[in-house]
Amino acid sequence: MLYLHCGCKVNQYETNAIAQKFIEKGYKKVEFDTKADIYIINTCTVTSMADKKSRQIIRQAKTRNENATIVATGCYAQISKAELEKMDELDIIVGNSEKNKIVDIVENYSNEKKQEVGKIEEEKEFQDFGTVTYTEKTRAVIKVQDGCNNFCSYCIIPYAKGRVRSRKPESVINEIKNIVKKGTKEVVITGIHVASYGKDFEDGTKLIDLLEQINKIDGLKRIRLGSLEPNLITEEFVERLGNVEKICDHFHLSLQSGCDETLKRMNRKYTIEEFEKGVKLLRNKFPNVALTTDIIVGFPGETEEEFEKTYKFLKNIKFSKMHIFKYSQRKGTVAAKMKEQISPEIKEKRSNKLIELSNKNEIEFLNQYINQNLEVLFETKTEGDYTEGHTTNYITVKVKAENIENSIENVKIIKREDMELIGNIKQS
Repeated sequence: MLYLHCGCKVNQYETNAIAQKFIEKGYKKVEFDTKADIYIINTCTVTSMADKKSRQIIRQAKTRNENATIVATGCYAQISKAELEKMDELDIIVGNSEKNKIVDIVENYSNEKKQEVGKIEEEKEFQDFGTVTYTEKTRAVIKVQDGCNNFCSYCIIPYAKGRVRSRKPESVINEIKNIVKKGTKEVVITGIHVASYGKDFEDGTKLIDLLEQINKIDGLKRIRLGSLEPNLITEEFVERLGNVEKICDHFHLSLQSGCDETLKRMNRKYTIEEFEKGVKLLRNKFPNVALTTDIIVGFPGETEEEFEKTYKFLKNIKFSKMHIFKYSQRKGTVAAKMKEQISPEIKEKRSNKLIELSNKNEIEFLNQYINQNLEVLFETKTEGDYTEGHTTNYITVKVKAENIENSIENVKIIKREDMELIGNIKQS
């Protein structure tokens, strides 16, 4: 029996792929509260908290079955193999470029701590897992790209994932066609830096070209995009995107700061003026668009004046939701060596102020849909006899109805509860 743990959406995709390879060899996938013979922890290292969580799960796994084989793979394993080697609970460390060989590595393991961690920076080709079999029919994450060339000063990911590598369009199309035949209605196109898709191709193929091809797949209802870089949002891109009928009107644009001085220290390659221009383009093209973002507070050198610039900018833009992160030093990055590190107390204060603003904006965004009709793709049963799903602009909607999983229904919204909308299915 096998248990797998994953982190981000890219990890989620790769974890599904790894699980499939084990299942094809006769293994059975189980939940964490079930005793397993093999535990595979697909680690994240984007923050120090992610590192800590990975270590905790490794220790918990060993307590559940002291005779189990414990495997760490993913970004933390790639970056910090020396740190992980010190953990008595861990048996095998597998780097990101070795994930497709993980079944053989585990099956050839012989009770002596083992590591297979290659030089990810030398990887030139996208690691293609082929078609991943999904147990959740409604929505499937499709990884189309790996690596990043940007080297933002705070980010460890280029060192963990290597340079940009794009998946061949025909492989992407083939996988989506296969899972649509099995009932999948929506795909989430993701990658480490999905906006860079195609930069390593010689034929000039870009992300928008891929999206236009995906749009032609019969039976697919929705195409959703993962996190995007602001400099992708040009007039040409938005104009072509507007003609992709199946695209979801929810875009996550990673801002990180609303202050040009801070952005420059972060090595982000845009200004707040350029970012705002992209926002206006999307709002003009998609009337009900939901725009979400990531913000880092307490970046080295962020003065009170710089933070207030960010706050003012965010208040003006009015994102439908913001994900707020307190800056976390990542060993090996430029920002980790910067002077003027911000105290935890100031980070906490600034984080709370932005979370408050985010909650206010989200409530305002949701309230405008009360008494409106929305198309909802329903996914799962939840507490209270509700079935839960999402709109194209990624609003969570609940209704009391039976047997509507994996169907798209027209819903009349009657009220908001916390950050979810409650409605009734409109009878045809």
